[in-house]
Amino acid sequence: MTTSDPFTPPRLLKNPHIQSILNSVGPRKFRAKRLVQQLNSESLILTAEDGTRLTAEYDRSQTPNGAVIILIHGWEGSSKSAYQVTTANYLLKQGFDILRLNLRDHGDTQHLNQGIFNSTLTDEVAGAIADFNQQYSYQKTFLCGFSLGANFALRIAADHGQRLNLNSTVGICPPVDPINAMIALDRTVFFYEKYFFYRWSNSLKKKLKHFPEYDFAEALDSARSINDMNNLFITKYTPFDDIDSYFSSYALTGDRLANLRVPAHLIASQDDPIIPVADIQRINCPDQLNIDIQTFGGHCGFILNLAAHSWIEPRLAKIFNSYL
Repeated sequence: MTTSDPFTPPRLLKNPHIQSILNSVGPRKFRAKRLVQQLNSESLILTAEDGTRLTAEYDRSQTPNGAVIILIHGWEGSSKSAYQVTTANYLLKQGFDILRLNLRDHGDTQHLNQGIFNSTLTDEVAGAIADFNQQYSYQKTFLCGFSLGANFALRIAADHGQRLNLNSTVGICPPVDPINAMIALDRTVFFYEKYFFYRWSNSLKKKLKHFPEYDFAEALDSARSINDMNNLFITKYTPFDDIDSYFSSYALTGDRLANLRVPAHLIASQDDPIIPVADIQRINCPDQLNIDIQTFGGHCGFILNLAAHSWIEPRLAKIFNSYL
């Protein structure tokens, strides 16, 4: 494990909850709203081999360097989440084209596919990337994910990295053992759990409007917590018989990343209030994986100043430029 380019926030911003919150709200969110209007993005619908359709925002740099970076958001985020937009804008200025990819049922796409999202669906995301690769040719292709999107990105790199011609992958604050991540979410400050409960339940309500045959409205209305939602939906709408089996199925622990054949980076923070950093020790680290654990940063924050500029953005540019 290495720690390079150390992130050292000012004292006012060292609190991990401030770091985590400023990742998505406040100045960064306001800046992202302005940038969305300026980016002139092209909306794409990408189709995986199994017919799954995923949407994406495609942005082209005015000074192209022949490389594209595919960004994957976190759970209940989207291609238009503040951290996705500001990161895209920064990297566009560095010469990279950007594809901001939405996972199934994210970014108001509940109508596109009948099946309900779950965290095991990496093959369809890889299939959508393959569809993009068939339509657009690049000298270099990079993949980067945040939070659950980081977990997706690292699994995709291990399972499909060579097929997708990935030159490098970065995962920022991925859940390594989702069972422990769910326990941490339940034990940390209450507003994280409330936030994800609100976002997930609203997503499922939208799904029900498009596919009323699911008929889970009464069960959804009775849920009061994420644990309630897990109990209601995992055994019924995923292939798994129990909650622990589902969470274990997308853990990064043990030899899950053993087939990694492309360079990859995992960036995390010791003070992450949602993802237990100790779980990273349980990864049997392959030669291609570089692990960078920072002292501060919260969950995907790494906020440098009160304007909410992020240390992650120049860090990503430095990593990906090293592979050009």
